[in-house]
Amino acid sequence: MLLTISLSLIVDQLLGEPCRFHPLVGLGQWVTAVEKWVYPQKKRHFKTLVAGFVGWFVVITPIMLATLWVDQIVEGFWHELLAVLILYLAIGRQSLIEHARRVYQPLLKDNLEAARQQVAMLVSRDTQQLDASEISRATCESVLENGSDALFAAIFWFAVAGVPGVVLYRVVNTLDAMWGYRSERYLYFGRIAARADDVMNWIPARLTAFSYALAGWHWQATRNTCGTAMRCWWKQGRSWKSPNAGPVMAAGAGALGIQLGGGGIYHGKRVESPLLGIGRPAAPLDIERACTLIWRALLIWLTALFIIAWILS
Repeated sequence: MLLTISLSLIVDQLLGEPCRFHPLVGLGQWVTAVEKWVYPQKKRHFKTLVAGFVGWFVVITPIMLATLWVDQIVEGFWHELLAVLILYLAIGRQSLIEHARRVYQPLLKDNLEAARQQVAMLVSRDTQQLDASEISRATCESVLENGSDALFAAIFWFAVAGVPGVVLYRVVNTLDAMWGYRSERYLYFGRIAARADDVMNWIPARLTAFSYALAGWHWQATRNTCGTAMRCWWKQGRSWKSPNAGPVMAAGAGALGIQLGGGGIYHGKRVESPLLGIGRPAAPLDIERACTLIWRALLIWLTALFIIAWILS
């Protein structure tokens, strides 16, 4: 297991996200096709909720049946190779880091326009009027949250349930990304998708928050940084709109000694979010520090997996 995870991370480091023929593109097309098929013409709440469940089930069932079948018939070296490939496609650490640095580099040159264009690819808020600190805050939030979704949760479900586990997680996560909105169209239709993703991310998100706290131990040259991150998690994380993103971002902000959250413009309207973390506002350098925090947390995860494998052997 640890060897497979390590090899997948190495492949991700060397190759990054595939530019062409990524399975998630095909999955997105399948999800869109199912949505067109099952979405009701008359938007009655209960009917739309049922249609969302049916659509969720229709998307997942053939993919999981095929995955379970392949996982059973492929053995030995080829099974190991298949596991490395699938986990590599499921994680997105290198892609996340590259996107963050595409924001960070223009900020270093005071090119706010370029930075705004790049951060718009990471967040859903309006970015046209953001200043350097707001761009940094939005990027750090995205890096910390997606570190959990795109990396640690995938590793967790692979460690727990192998290839079927990580495939199920990635499909559930993709359905949430496409349907899990509180908009008029998806408020009821995407509710099952959103709740399923919340369930699958509940444990990984809290393990990620804990690893962020440990990884930030020496950020402020004091021995209480870990405790600060943990307090931010417990006191602030539950106030966030997402039950899993809140603890992750609060712990990460506390570990970095910065403040995240606050106001933002979404679809032309200002939305106020709770403050997360403690200390000064985010600055461009904190984007790189957030990326380093993820790397340190990853080392903690790999060390923990090594210890678990050694105990169980």
